[in-house]
Amino acid sequence: MSTPPPSATEDASVPPPPPARPGPPQAAGRPGPRPAPWVRTRLRAARLGSVLAAVLAFVAVLLAAALPRAQDRGADQALRAFLQRGGPGYTSLLTTSPRPQQAQGTDALDATRTTLLAHTGDSFHVDPGTVVYGTWTVKGRGLLNPELSAPSGLPPVMRLLYVRNARAHVRLVEGQWPNDAPAAGTAPGTARGAADDGPPLRIALSQRTARTIGARLGSVLTTSSVPGGGPRAEVVGLYTVADESEDFWVDLGCLAFACEYHQGENSFWGADALVGAADLPRLDGWSFTAEDFWRLPVDTGRLRADRLGATEQDIASYITGPVSAELVTQTGREMLRTNSRLPELFAQARARSQAAAPLAAIGPAGVAGVALVVLCLAGALAADRRESELRLLLARGGSRTGIVGRLLAEGAVTVLPAAAAATALAVLTLPTPRLAASLLCAAAVALLALLAFPVRAAFLLSPPRPAARWRRPVAELLVLAAAGAAVWEVRRRGVAPAGSGTDPLLIAAPLLLALCGGLLLARVLPLVTGGLARMAGRSRGLVGFLGLVRAARGPGGRGAGTPVRGRTGPSVLPLIALLLAVTTGGFGAAVLASVDAGRLAAAHRTIGGDAGVSAVGAGSLPDALVKSAARLPGVRTSVPVWTDDDSFVQGTAEGRTRVTLVVAEPAAYAELSRGLGCGTFDPALLGVGGTGSADAPVPVLFSSGLARKAGPGTYALRPGPGGELHVRTAAVTGCTPAPSGPGGETVVLPAGPATALIRGGVQPNRWLALGPVDGERLRALTRTARSGAKPADERYVVRTSAEYVAELGADPLQGSAERLFWSCVAAAAGFALLAVLLTLLRTVPERAALLARLRTMGLRRRQGVALILAEALPQTLAAALGGALAAAAAVALLGPAMDLSTLVGASAPTGVRLSAAAVLTPALGLAALVAAAVLLEAATSGRRQITTELRAGDQR
Repeated sequence: MSTPPPSATEDASVPPPPPARPGPPQAAGRPGPRPAPWVRTRLRAARLGSVLAAVLAFVAVLLAAALPRAQDRGADQALRAFLQRGGPGYTSLLTTSPRPQQAQGTDALDATRTTLLAHTGDSFHVDPGTVVYGTWTVKGRGLLNPELSAPSGLPPVMRLLYVRNARAHVRLVEGQWPNDAPAAGTAPGTARGAADDGPPLRIALSQRTARTIGARLGSVLTTSSVPGGGPRAEVVGLYTVADESEDFWVDLGCLAFACEYHQGENSFWGADALVGAADLPRLDGWSFTAEDFWRLPVDTGRLRADRLGATEQDIASYITGPVSAELVTQTGREMLRTNSRLPELFAQARARSQAAAPLAAIGPAGVAGVALVVLCLAGALAADRRESELRLLLARGGSRTGIVGRLLAEGAVTVLPAAAAATALAVLTLPTPRLAASLLCAAAVALLALLAFPVRAAFLLSPPRPAARWRRPVAELLVLAAAGAAVWEVRRRGVAPAGSGTDPLLIAAPLLLALCGGLLLARVLPLVTGGLARMAGRSRGLVGFLGLVRAARGPGGRGAGTPVRGRTGPSVLPLIALLLAVTTGGFGAAVLASVDAGRLAAAHRTIGGDAGVSAVGAGSLPDALVKSAARLPGVRTSVPVWTDDDSFVQGTAEGRTRVTLVVAEPAAYAELSRGLGCGTFDPALLGVGGTGSADAPVPVLFSSGLARKAGPGTYALRPGPGGELHVRTAAVTGCTPAPSGPGGETVVLPAGPATALIRGGVQPNRWLALGPVDGERLRALTRTARSGAKPADERYVVRTSAEYVAELGADPLQGSAERLFWSCVAAAAGFALLAVLLTLLRTVPERAALLARLRTMGLRRRQGVALILAEALPQTLAAALGGALAAAAAVALLGPAMDLSTLVGASAPTGVRLSAAAVLTPALGLAALVAAAVLLEAATSGRRQITTELRAGDQR
């Protein structure tokens, strides 16, 4: 009921209520104090955790954004270096057309150039300033002046060229330049083919060319012995070329210097000369085959590997496609033709990229797997640390959706700015035109870092479900089935063919094998460590027993204040992280080791040993040079040999087989063959090289291919210099150190009296050696040898296997793939180490409480550190061993399907060889790194944690 208002008759003695206490003035309608914002409060309460989460997201997103850009940059640089290796002659579009019927000047050349350039610039670009064009005579004419040089009685041959802007690339030293004004008595519209009716063509000749062929300023060069019977040319100027290696002179013949041509055993000079624009109409009269040309160098510095397909299509269209037909119509030249070697080079570049793709992709795939595990572990650690708080919020009326939303807001404040900064840093530091892949990878990793904690929290806050024991076995069987299917498919069909992109199965198979190894270790490790714990329990010490028991039982608490819910065994995620890092590192290291072995084998096949000296042509090596080379430091085996590539064996299945004849001392040659892995043979089987009689068969060594063609019996061996020997097969070898010639088959003849039957005798023309021989010292030794008038560099060729291997390994494609792989291995190792440390942090409260209790019972500091090591190291060592086994399994199962010829740089046997050093090095290195990190963490943080627990008391 309501209270009536006081009336005037009420008791006046009732005191009035006290006045209100004065306070600050309050604006009308202003709300009361608000609660503190959730996100700001939580971030202030856990500043260190927020900073660490931001740092982890920054590193993960930075790697995710940087790896695609690094791959793109490496692929682009490798493509450009490969194309530029052949020079502009290989990367140019050469367009030619017969000269128009009506004589035309330079305007027609300029107009056609403009039309050709108008159809470039889409996927390939041509710099207008680099275009070289003009008119040339396809064939040359012999110069019959008696004063000219004719080495073998053959006269010099001269072509004439008009090259636009040629004067800008030369320096006139004598006379004058053939100008564009017509000569006296010659009209600009002179008909084609009239070069012999008017005055001589005015030409400019290179000073070197003039000196070589014997011409001089003012010489009138004739092309017919009959006066007036052929065109003539007058040398009106001599020039020198400023830079003979300039790209301008590519494909322009012998304008810079005279060229030496060979016709059988005879030689003659080729000399090209420049004419002025005024003589363009008369070039057809010089050889009747003059044509206009335009060389368009494609700017390889702008080509991109990801657009190689589009570039290849545009180039093909320019050569023989719709663009080519359109150019014919627009220029009015029906016989306009374009040629280029770019399509062939593009096909080779695509094959090289495809061969290097597995090595370039296995590293990033391993990093992605390990990073995924680390982010999941970080989310689980954060959720376990705050589980009590989250359950309290749920008990006080908070909804699970609202709590997860607030956690998402917390993560967005820390993760998204770090991800944006990391992406921007990757884009700025690794500039490349391709951006989509980098942004997509960065967004995926940022989303994973953002959702890991809220998803784990949502799982913890979900109502408990009845345990389903079948889920884990089914998941493990599915992973095992996927790994088996991937391995079987790769072995069945091999690596994906060139042009089809990166083979996903070849990349996924090692990771699936590592995942299977991690799941198997998670099953086996508790049993093994439990057995070791029982064995340690029988000893007097307590530290080893406690550590092994804890390692076998796994983490038992979810947070600092959460009671133990039971032991479930070691965590699977750290095992998988370590196994992924070790497996990818071991598999990639095995591939690189096989590549190095393939390069060394290719060097041995090419050189015939670790070092070799060959005489050029029909020369021989002086005895003093052979003896001095054998005394060089590092030489273990020295073998002088005589080889001939034009020998034949009569009486084989083919009737006559071309072979490489090798004459060497049997014992030394057998040692060289054994040292190079070419097989062994008993040098005693070759005897002493025969008796010197033409009828007595000489025991020789046949290559395996020749032995199949020949079979047992006696054959006639006819060396290239002449003579004949009867030989019989004493032994067969799979390969021989001395490089074989065009026939591919080899016959090794023992040095001895039988070599006297070879016409001209046998003097060593090749020296082969085993050992780390210094190539520069060997070259310095050949320079001191006096034989002939030619310099030593022209008489002897010195090669070493170390230099050859370095040459093969200088390919930018191989170097880029190797650098990217080792960078990914280092990143994967860092993430794996972080996974182990996160696992240790997850058990910090429980471990600190245990150590505090044991400390009160007399546990010493060193024993506490030993306890932590005994708990953490079994998992690390098991993961290292399991990763090494998984890597070995990946090499054995997947290695035979990989062709390493492109990575080697030469022909190599298909397959990856299993190398113990390559597989164990990453495993042992990562195990040592993790052990050192665990020891450091135990030594630095264990003391502080124990002191804190002892001061606060056990609240659990």
